[in-house]
This record gives sequence, C-alpha cells and structure tokens, in this order.
Amino acid sequence: MNKWIRVLLGSMVLLHASTQANLEIVITEGIDSARPIAVVPFAYEGFNALPEDISKVITNDLRSSGKFNPVSVSEMPQTPSTSAEVDYAAWTALGVEAVLVGKVEALPDDEYQVSYELVDVLRGQMAKARAADAQTAGLVEDDYLLLNLQSNVRKVQLRQYSHLISDRVYKALTGDRGAFLTRIAYVVVKRGDARPFQLRVADYDGFNERVLLSSDEPIMSPSWSPDGKQLAYVSIENKRHEIFLQEIYTGKRTKLTSFPGINSAPSWSPDGKHMAMVLSKDGQPEIYTMEIATKKLTRITSNRRIDTEPSWSPDSRSLLFSSERGGRPQIYQVDIASGKTKRITWDGEMNLGASLTPDGKALIMVSRVNGEYRIARQDLDSGFVQILTKTGLDESPSVAPNGSMIMYSTVDKGRQVLALVSVDGRFKATLPAREGSVRAPAWSPFLN
Repeated sequence: MNKWIRVLLGSMVLLHASTQANLEIVITEGIDSARPIAVVPFAYEGFNALPEDISKVITNDLRSSGKFNPVSVSEMPQTPSTSAEVDYAAWTALGVEAVLVGKVEALPDDEYQVSYELVDVLRGQMAKARAADAQTAGLVEDDYLLLNLQSNVRKVQLRQYSHLISDRVYKALTGDRGAFLTRIAYVVVKRGDARPFQLRVADYDGFNERVLLSSDEPIMSPSWSPDGKQLAYVSIENKRHEIFLQEIYTGKRTKLTSFPGINSAPSWSPDGKHMAMVLSKDGQPEIYTMEIATKKLTRITSNRRIDTEPSWSPDSRSLLFSSERGGRPQIYQVDIASGKTKRITWDGEMNLGASLTPDGKALIMVSRVNGEYRIARQDLDSGFVQILTKTGLDESPSVAPNGSMIMYSTVDKGRQVLALVSVDGRFKATLPAREGSVRAPAWSPFLN
C-alpha cells in the first residue's frame, strides 16, 4: 500500500475508541430520487471471517450522501467480483449507472489485499458492442473503467479504508471530493450521571466514538482546527466560561482565554492562525480575533447591541456574525482589514448561527419562520432563501467540508438528536443516539 495511505489510515485509528456506533444514520427522505448504483459484495478469500464488511460500509456511505441509491443485494442480477464478469445488459435493464466490484484476500500478519473496480455500465455496454466487431476489437478503450485499484490494508484499518474507497467512488461519479473519511464532534448530555456533559468525536457515521472530556458543567461550541488535530470549545468547569484547545490524539489541552465575563463561540480561521470569539470583558459581548501563536487580541465589532456567533469566510478575510443591531437578530459580514460591515440577511423573523459553504457561494443558517426554527440556505448572488428542514427546533448547523451536506441539532421524540440534510433540501436523515441527548455538532475538515 502507498506510504501516504498507511500514514492517513494509521492516524485515523483512535486509541480507546469504541468501534460501535452510538449514532447511526437513519434515512427519512429523498433516497428514491437519487442515482441508482450497485455495490456488489466483495468476494473474500481467507480462512477466518472478514472482520469488516467493506461493501456494506461503502453502500451506507454512498446512500447517506443523498446522491446515490444503491440497489439491494437481493435485486442484483449477478454478483461479479471483477469487471470482466459484469453483464452490462443485465445492469442496464435494471437502470443502474455504475457498478463497484471487488475482492479481498487475507494475507499474513493481519493484512488484507483489497482490489476493486468501478464500472460505468453504459460505457461498458458500448465498449462490448464495439469489441464484437472483429475489425475494431484492437481499438476498444477501457474508458468505462472509472477506478481500478489495489492496496494492502491492515486489519485495524479496514473500515477507514472502506471510507477511502467511498471517497474515490464519489469523486469518480460526481467530480467532487467525498467527505466520508471525516469526523464529527458533538456534545452528549446524560442527565443523572455524576459528570453528565461529554465532548465526543466519532467518524462522520457515528462509529469509532471517543470521549474527549467529561464534566459536571456544560460544554459548548466545539470548533475544529483546519488540520483536524485539535478542537476548540467552551467549558464552564471552573464556574466561568473559558475557551480551551484540546489535541484529539494526545488529549493534551490548553486554556486559551479566561477573561472576565463571557468567553464563547470560538471559531478557527481557515488558515489556522487566528481564533474568532465572543468576549464581554469590556462590557457588551463583541466579536474579537486572537492570533493563536501570540494571543494578541483584536476587537472586530463595537456596537451597543449584542454581536455573537462568528464564523469565517473561506479566504479568512471576513467574518459572519449574528447581531441585534437592526432590531431582531440578523446575519452581518465584516471585512477584518477595513472594519466595513454589511447586513446579509433580510428574510424571516430572525436569522442566527450562519456559516458560508466551502465555495463561498451560499449561507447556511438558522432561520425563524412563523415561530419555527429551521435550517435555511441563502444564495449570496440572488439572495434567494430556501428553507431546508421541517423538524423541531433545528439549530447549530455545520457544513460538510465538501459542501454537500449539513449536520444540525434537532428535537425528535422529546430528545435532542443530530440530523442531516443535503444542501438542496432533498435528502434528510437522523442520527438518533443510543444514550443521552446530543447537540452542537461540528463537522471536521478533510483529514488527509
């Protein structure tokens, strides 16, 4: 296996992490209109059972993206393990666009050789027809083979490598980078426990969960560093709001701020050099930035109304924030260099908790309409606002690093849970927890 893949997958295996999922994605809407594809169960050669069902992980990944609808194994016309065995006519008749086939061979020392191919069914059928003509058989190109890869993978890395395959399939079929090899951070509240507030991280799908911090006081507002190695968050464990930085893999943490009054809403700049935050050390809550290396503070806003919930533009040159300076909370944008501020949102009763999509073209926020809090998307060019959700008390949206999905907190059956919605609002899913209430999700950056 390539050295960089070993390094990547090795870094993804967390010590003391549970491989089971406390959160499990349950799709509620939108899969029927997604693109039909097939992930054929990988053939396996080995004496013991394969420790990870690779094809199942990939199937779940692609389905949870909202863009694909993998056919069930019971509906498959065949179960090939190589592209040479694919019956293109049979898959075309089923309406399938692409087929992923593969095989796994057990090797010594807990290693496995994983081989897989992604086939464009229509192109494959056309290539087969061309090859049937003896005069052109030597000219047929394998442009129908979108992926053809093989790697040796250690046992403990099989699940992460499955996510890597999903990322490659997603890229091959959409042209965009997949976000399956990412993590989420979130806060779990278990009422009745001695230390009921926990900061946890897990794979995006809820597996490999790890508790980073337990406290008898609230934990809030986790924010990932751009390299995915640290989290910033707010803790009240010392009876006051303080901002901490914590390394994911070592557990080492550092207190970043402990000013009098409010220390809240940390937001890491995309370039990794600054932290935006809300401080009330001078009286009114205002937006500040801190140069992390020197801890030099710069006050960004100065207003008699509350300014809060800062988030960065992708180029690190401006900040979005929520403010009541117009009466009710709306979203504003401030240029850091000049201090020039403009109002971004006008629709709805109020708008809160905004962030820009990775391409900088749209705003994701919480919008209150008719007294209900919903996740909304505003196109920055046209100003058009689309309400994406219709669940109860939706809040804390966090956008996937490829801009395809939004994770947020909502209320389901009287308990806070996490949920997913695609940026077009078509696909929806929930992540009900086995224990406690879950809130404040934060989607990691790309981790490779």
